Amino acid sequence: MKKTTDLPGDEAEYLTEGEIACLPDGLFERLPDGEKQTDVINRPSVSYWENARSKLMADPLAMAGFVVIALMIALAVAGPMIRPYAYDEQNYSVINQTPDGDHWFGTDKFGRDLFVRVAYGARISLTVGVAAAFINMVIGVIYGGISGFVGGRTDMLMMRIVDIIMAVPSLLYIILVMVFLGAHMHSIIIALCFTYWLGTARIVRAQILSIKSQDFVLAAKVIGESDLKILLRHLIPNSMGPIIVTVTFLIPQAIFYEAFLSFIGIGIAVPVASWGTLANDSLSNMNTYPHLMLFPALAISITIFAFNFIGDGLRDALDPRLKR
Repeated sequence: MKKTTDLPGDEAEYLTEGEIACLPDGLFERLPDGEKQTDVINRPSVSYWENARSKLMADPLAMAGFVVIALMIALAVAGPMIRPYAYDEQNYSVINQTPDGDHWFGTDKFGRDLFVRVAYGARISLTVGVAAAFINMVIGVIYGGISGFVGGRTDMLMMRIVDIIMAVPSLLYIILVMVFLGAHMHSIIIALCFTYWLGTARIVRAQILSIKSQDFVLAAKVIGESDLKILLRHLIPNSMGPIIVTVTFLIPQAIFYEAFLSFIGIGIAVPVASWGTLANDSLSNMNTYPHLMLFPALAISITIFAFNFIGDGLRDALDPRLKR
């Protein structure tokens, strides 16, 4: 039996074997037996996260970003251990030495090993980036989730607070906090937490507003779940795709801000090694000893590029409109 579209009248009519025999020759073509398996699934069903993982693994730039970040983490953890130097150990007999077998990245104006200092700076920068992104994700998810779920005047008031805070440049907040709390890693993380959560809160609010009227939320209300459980167990987990992408992009921004603050002298205080302080120390001798600027600048650039590639890959993989 086969559907035909060449007959007059109802184009969606199915014909019986007797009716087929009465049709003129050439009007009907018998369906091959291999195509009659209508109950066979041609493509296996995959979940949202399985589909996202497969698309992410098919993205070469995202995979390269993961490899680079893994190497940076290995450098931060094991780099200072594989060399017989401390990040603040001075040796005036090897001042401004170019890279060689003893000092892989050379030495600075105090004879300190630049490889160890770059590796120690990776600890500072990655810690600041990941910690600031995680804290801001928690704040932004809670704030934006409450605003979008409650709605009404509460939503309007909470969003106006966000608008007021965003009216002032975030760098100004960060500099003011650094001036009051001092130049150390914890103060940078606290400073970044003042404004970094605003973008996350807006994205979470928009996601909650778009899904809170769907059937699964109504079903949760019908069975008697509280608003807090609905928010934490249903709405926020269903918004994790954009949240993960946003947090991934927050990490390189935090790393850049830390390097910038240390470069202008209000970030990590010397002699603690940070990529920003290393770039600041090399500024006066950049023309004479370019290797002093080259290695910390490469570390900053490669890490930021890697996180951006990962963020782009996650954004494409977690977009349900691109599901294949």
